[in-house]
Amino acid sequence: MTRYALALAALALPASAVCAQETIVIQEPAPAAISDTQAQIERIRTLDDAGPTLNAVIVYDPGAARQAVANTERPLQGRTVLVKDNIETREWPTTAGSLALANNMTGRDAPLIANLRRAGGVILGKTNLSEWANIRSSNSTSGWSAVGGQTRNPHATDRNPCGSSSGSGAAVAAGFAWAAIGTETDGSITCPASVNGVVGFKPTVGMVSRTHVVPISHSQDTAGPMANSVMNAALLLGAIAGSDPADPATKDADSHLRDFTQGLATASLRGVRIGVLRKQAGDFVPVTALFDAALADLRRAGAELVEIDYSPSDEMYRDEFTVLLYELREDLGTYLAGSPADIPVRSLADVIAWNKGHATAEMRWFGQDIFEQAESTTDRAAYRAARENALHLAGEQGIDRLLRENGVRFLVAPTTGAAWPIDLIYGDHYPGGIGAGSLAAIAGYPHLTVPMGAVEGLPVGLSFMGAKWRDHDVLKAGAAYERARTADLPQPSMKPWAPRD
Repeated sequence: MTRYALALAALALPASAVCAQETIVIQEPAPAAISDTQAQIERIRTLDDAGPTLNAVIVYDPGAARQAVANTERPLQGRTVLVKDNIETREWPTTAGSLALANNMTGRDAPLIANLRRAGGVILGKTNLSEWANIRSSNSTSGWSAVGGQTRNPHATDRNPCGSSSGSGAAVAAGFAWAAIGTETDGSITCPASVNGVVGFKPTVGMVSRTHVVPISHSQDTAGPMANSVMNAALLLGAIAGSDPADPATKDADSHLRDFTQGLATASLRGVRIGVLRKQAGDFVPVTALFDAALADLRRAGAELVEIDYSPSDEMYRDEFTVLLYELREDLGTYLAGSPADIPVRSLADVIAWNKGHATAEMRWFGQDIFEQAESTTDRAAYRAARENALHLAGEQGIDRLLRENGVRFLVAPTTGAAWPIDLIYGDHYPGGIGAGSLAAIAGYPHLTVPMGAVEGLPVGLSFMGAKWRDHDVLKAGAAYERARTADLPQPSMKPWAPRD
């Protein structure tokens, strides 16, 4: 039984819209597209549904192998992709992890999914996430949703996979698909990619359509690829990107479309000036040591490193939060009101009330204080002023100024620290003072994280950030670093964390 069906059963709702899982038999000899997909499905069965029970995948298509072999003549050649469950696909409900949307069976593909299918990608299934993209509570546990349960980090199953694209990051790390799609408002692709030891790319906001994606913020939301290499992330980006008349932010996307894989295999850092955000490395010695080793790799590859003394303004974070609260109420309400499915909620106020009425299932571990703040954030003038100031501080006076004044093409810093223990009682324990991803998130600029090593077997990523619409350049820089990297990367243990010998 799928986790959708389990969720529906718990609420005594009809499961007619849920795709039942069944075993299929493939006759040998099987084409590579079939055998690869069958191997991925078997890994999901043995490692996600059983064994360590990673809870990274909510539902999957046992017949995906047939689609894979049928699509081998298209650009993605039948490669399998798992999709975060806040993005609509025609086969399954789109729940954002909430039981309130357990029946949100819209029967339609988000435009980014339609693009992916046309390119020959195969939708293998939907991934778990931090419920409502981790904006319900200030004391949440990343990777938990009422629909999917708690996602676990494949490198240490008692450690957090970060959020909100937790299932997508864990699934790629565990080998459940060729790649996955996550979404980010601020850190929700890059953090799970970093702590799960995979590549994650948050593109320029407007490169990928947000239509039929459960939203937080039209200012900052974007979908993006998560994969086991920069090359694969670039290939997936090219398949999902493009202008969408229903999403005004994407009006210029087609003019920036290209083969994002072009030049990655030969990209060089020789003579490239890169800004080093030293303060954003924090003061935890194991992480700063990894960062220093990554910088040495960049230097050996020919990059010219420029130390930058930068401290973000508290105003930037304050005003970002105001923007997210205001847009959450409006944007989520618009999405819910427009869903063609039979769902019990049509506004944020409805969701708040529904959660209270189903508190045992939905709010055992944490509440909905951010939802309640958002519902009362209605001052449009204050919102507009906050958005203008946050964008100014992150863009013009943030990334743009740092690039210009220091004569650099990219900024680098550790993405975040190592994964922390899962704690449903007290919530997340984010490693403080590490990372600068909010700059790119608020400005809407590209941000790539690439594995740079591990702390006691726990992965840590290196961030590359660049100017707006310089997605291809950022990917090339990351690919060049990937080839120059000397650090040993850990393999998922599928066991609880233990000190390394």
